[in-house]
Amino acid sequence: MNLFNQVEDAKPFLKWAGGKTQLIPSIHAALPKDFSDIKDLTYIEPFIGSAAVMFWFLRSFPNVKKAVINDINKDLTDAYKTIRDNPKEIIHCLEEVQKKYYSLQTEEERRDYFLEQRELFNTRKIKAIKNTCLLIFLNRTCFNGLYRVNSKNEFNVPFGKYINPKICDKETILADSKLLQKVIILNGDYEESLSHATQNTFFYFDPPYKPISTTASFNSYAKDCFDDAEQIRLKKFCEKISDKGYFWLLSNSDLKNIDITDNFFDDLYSDYSINRVKAKRNINSNGSKRGEIFELLISNYEKKPAVFSY
Repeated sequence: MNLFNQVEDAKPFLKWAGGKTQLIPSIHAALPKDFSDIKDLTYIEPFIGSAAVMFWFLRSFPNVKKAVINDINKDLTDAYKTIRDNPKEIIHCLEEVQKKYYSLQTEEERRDYFLEQRELFNTRKIKAIKNTCLLIFLNRTCFNGLYRVNSKNEFNVPFGKYINPKICDKETILADSKLLQKVIILNGDYEESLSHATQNTFFYFDPPYKPISTTASFNSYAKDCFDDAEQIRLKKFCEKISDKGYFWLLSNSDLKNIDITDNFFDDLYSDYSINRVKAKRNINSNGSKRGEIFELLISNYEKKPAVFSY
């Protein structure tokens, strides 16, 4: 019995830089053959972000018996738990915030209100419902829908100047709450998710991307940096779960978009299948150079040659 696909409207409740909605067709194509026939499948996503892939995955595959998500960002995982457990309270809080925001007549008033709520959020001294409400509010009203914190774990994205952003999306929150009822939500290091694996387990990894330009380093969604050493540690973890017989798929930036000689990921994952897929990202301050680029989908099944012509 599928515990998840009854909720067709479940989708990300947050905007997210680097979100994977547009990459889903490529991810679907990259899954193992006969994937839908695997019985009692466990789905684990150790870097959950906005959960675009998870919502799609759990709606699409009736053979998923268990789902586990994790992130090191406590504000984020608390938001998933709060929406799962207290959707009506979150909706009420968001409706009140939205009403207040819409009542403000000038950009200056809205900016001041945004900064007040950002300061309150950064105290980390408010209850979970209010904290999640402010997380969604800031995400909907900050610049470009970014989530970024500094070394003190303070949200520091500036005001976004939107006129009437949709702060309270009641239908999405209710749908997400229904789907999340059967999801195990963890807050910790991604390696801890391994303890939840079962005989037939599929891992999808969407770690903070390795920056491909000096202006593209918006991966500080947690106070600790995910640097090259962390990318290497993640690869070793992938080796570990491969040894245990589990499937995994990993997405990351394609460094060859900027430097054709940069073989960091090609060398790091040389024993695995590396595929380059098209995506649309703004990676350059020069508008004429923005648009279609390539990202990596790396897996431990169906080995294919990493051949691509730039």
